[in-house]
Amino acid sequence: MASNGVTDSFTVPTVLAAMLTMRSGDSDKKKAAMDYLGRFQKSKEAWTTTIAILQSSTEAEAQLFAATTLKGKITYDLATQVQESDLPALRNQILVLLKKFAPGPKPVRVQLCVCLAILAIQMQTWKDVLPTVVSSLGNDVESHACILDFLRVLPEEVTEGRKITLSEEDLNQRTAELLANNAEQVVQLLINYAQSSPAAATNPQLFECITSWLREVPVSVVVNSPLLNAVMNGLANDKSLQAAAECLGIICRETKEVDENVETIQALLPRVLELRPRIRSLVEEEDTEGFKAITRVFADAGDAWVVIIAREPRHFRPLVDALLECAARDKDRDVIHYTFSFWYELKQYLTLERYIEARLEFVDVFSKLVDILLKHLEYPESDNPNELDLFDGDREQEEKFREFRHLMGDTLKDACEVMGVAECLTKVLDAIKLWREKYGSQATATSVPHWQSLEAPLFAMRAMGRMVDKSESTVLPQIMPLLVQIPVNNEKLRFAAIMVFGRYTEWTSAHPEFLESQFQYIVASFQTESAEILRAAAQAFKYFCVDCKDLLGSQVVQLQVFYDQILDKLPDPSKEEITEGVANVIGVQKAEDTYKLLKLYCDPLVQRLMMIANNATDDKRKLDLADHINLLAFFVQEVVPYVPSGSENPAVKYWQEVFPILSTILDNFITFIPICERICRCWRFMVISYRTAITPLLGPLANKLAEGFAQSKQGCFLWATSAILREFSEDREHVDESIAENIYIFFEAQATTVLRVMSDLPPVDLPDVIEDFYRLLIDALLYYPHKLIPSPLFTPIFQAAISALALEKREPVSATLHYIRDLLSYGGTNPAGSADQLGAASIQLRQMVKQLLLSQGEALVKQTMAGMMITFPRDCFIDGSAVLLAMFEILPAETTTWVERAIRMLPEGTVTPTEANRLIVKIKEKLQAPDNGGLRQVRTLLQDFTNTYRRRYIAPRDGLGQLEATRFHFEG
Repeated sequence: MASNGVTDSFTVPTVLAAMLTMRSGDSDKKKAAMDYLGRFQKSKEAWTTTIAILQSSTEAEAQLFAATTLKGKITYDLATQVQESDLPALRNQILVLLKKFAPGPKPVRVQLCVCLAILAIQMQTWKDVLPTVVSSLGNDVESHACILDFLRVLPEEVTEGRKITLSEEDLNQRTAELLANNAEQVVQLLINYAQSSPAAATNPQLFECITSWLREVPVSVVVNSPLLNAVMNGLANDKSLQAAAECLGIICRETKEVDENVETIQALLPRVLELRPRIRSLVEEEDTEGFKAITRVFADAGDAWVVIIAREPRHFRPLVDALLECAARDKDRDVIHYTFSFWYELKQYLTLERYIEARLEFVDVFSKLVDILLKHLEYPESDNPNELDLFDGDREQEEKFREFRHLMGDTLKDACEVMGVAECLTKVLDAIKLWREKYGSQATATSVPHWQSLEAPLFAMRAMGRMVDKSESTVLPQIMPLLVQIPVNNEKLRFAAIMVFGRYTEWTSAHPEFLESQFQYIVASFQTESAEILRAAAQAFKYFCVDCKDLLGSQVVQLQVFYDQILDKLPDPSKEEITEGVANVIGVQKAEDTYKLLKLYCDPLVQRLMMIANNATDDKRKLDLADHINLLAFFVQEVVPYVPSGSENPAVKYWQEVFPILSTILDNFITFIPICERICRCWRFMVISYRTAITPLLGPLANKLAEGFAQSKQGCFLWATSAILREFSEDREHVDESIAENIYIFFEAQATTVLRVMSDLPPVDLPDVIEDFYRLLIDALLYYPHKLIPSPLFTPIFQAAISALALEKREPVSATLHYIRDLLSYGGTNPAGSADQLGAASIQLRQMVKQLLLSQGEALVKQTMAGMMITFPRDCFIDGSAVLLAMFEILPAETTTWVERAIRMLPEGTVTPTEANRLIVKIKEKLQAPDNGGLRQVRTLLQDFTNTYRRRYIAPRDGLGQLEATRFHFEG
């Protein structure tokens, strides 16, 4: 289509040929065609070519592509590629095309309506938009469809108007002209249309149009007009039911400010309640979509009016009953989720003291709701009582059911808050007793009949777990003895019982008489071959150890035997959970027992570690080694005995013995990143857990971190370094001054190594190192500003940061921007570190930062602007604009000049001189404001400008031109 150095030809035949190529199976040709079409869509020729395609082509795909391209051109390129004097001709061409496509295809017609709407927003001299469109399209039935489409998309496009290159004032004025000033006329147009024929009265487009204008037209105007009757009639027609229901739901939502809409709500309530008989009829007709639509109407009304429902519970009781009926009749669980939000919002009010009367009025509703939910929670029935795959192998359907159950669990918690926990638990108890009475005697070693009706209340009990207070002593003491008798031969039931025990461990810790039977049930469950049961048992085991750790002290030695036997049988996540559990139990034992308990538990782990390391010849075994190292970190985190300052820490004593082994493993696997990361994680937690007590290990640890980074170039060594920097900074208690000084020297050595690496390799090859380096620097700047800012490394670190901003990956860019933001704070009066702590030095540091910015600020502004306009990931925009704001605070005049220079560097044709000049003039105006409000407005101006540019302009494949980042070079 075009080779390098040859200008593209964008004619109708070549564009259509490229589209044809896109359907071929040749991936290289498809990519070339995609590139060609992308260039076409940005070209000036696209205006005439797209219109020519729309005028001549008969193929729907080509027509839609042309209409979509035209929409993009009007949105992003109108200001830069079309003269204002040519706008009326463009408008007339679109109107002619609309007339042509009024009969369809609908997607093309809608895109052209969007084109006309976007043009109307920007064409500020066009004052009679609606009359022009209506008169141009005519009065036949096909034109009505076109007019309705235009009316529907106009408010949507005006609302999205921030993507168009109008100033805020112009956009506000145009919004008023197109929407507010036309609202009354639109309502009358819609009324006239609705009354023009029976077909018009039930046309879904009519209701979509009303929906679109509801934000612009006072809802009371629609409710008190013939349009409400049209909507209600539309609900009775299968063709228009969906659109009419959506419309009525939004009408209800627009009355959410109930005090302002009391009369409108009173008019709407009986009309909404008219729909209640439809619930039963739609269910009986098995009209699932209709049932969903009607339920959404009731749910929208309930959500919007929830506060007035709480104020006037008897008057609005029929609406609440209708929602309950929707939930009750939902045999296939298709619609009940629409009601969940309402039950939550109603609960929020009913649990307030002032709505106690409403709570009493609705407590029976929530009681019935719990019964409904308990039934919906049941797995499907099966003819075979041992059948566990109840979804015919459809894993997606099964996962959907599981997610749905968790949503119902949240609604059960809402009911608990309204009814009281004891009442909800009593329903669970009654359901368990009922199953035992009906089917308990029929259960055998191989079969559990109707297990679904026993499993559902167990799931409900698990869902309510967080609502139950540790002091509950009425219902749970009756339930818990029943649960340890749950048949263990049914996997679903056993899983449910284990999960309940795991959820109620805090309660069990306050009722130790129930601990032994539950704990034995969990431990026995590890003998199963079921992976799901093993995962559940490991999780419950962890919670028992965490919440009942003080009760399990007498079993700490027996626990080790169990731990050692079961560990190798478990998947990695479960290994971590039971390790965390036993580590918690050890962590609360006497300090004098810590060393021997760590040896008891961890020596076997270290032996396994050495054995795995000796055999780790492939990546899978190396990953196993990395995961095994991770288990030690749990003991480091949880076993932190209290030892008076100055005394030897028994945990540190043990880890001193393990340190050489970890160091040797690190040396042997320095090129395998997961092992490096796990060992660094372990060492980092040692510093965080034992703080200054780790001093005996500090020297060898710092050496290994320095060696490790120098050899591997991995950021995890910097991540571990930051922990040392924090814990041994000068403002920490019990830190010897010489140690703090040596730690800073160690940090500077690490920083120098990183800068050399960043000088040798481009940022794109070092994203993780850059992220960890600048997170380390955030700590260095916070704890050692008086050393770092005057340091010879300060300027190269800043230059490297500017270079790193060219990356297009969120984590390193975010860390770098955070560092720059913190650094800039030292150039103002509110530094990231305490100004009181810095004392008189803060003034000297402020001058140093300003001097740095005077020499490097232009490069920073240029790269930040380039990032916000072209390269930054979306999550970095706020930090980028904060950097620019800080620059304007510190050096307003210089920063304004640098911003202007950066804009002038943008590729030709992507920003007009008028746009650039207007931005700079407005920035200067805002900076003259007497308070800081002007600065905030400057930030808004820059955000709007960069957002608009980003939408309009895609970075060229041959680089960013003058905005390309300068390669960082370090000679230290």
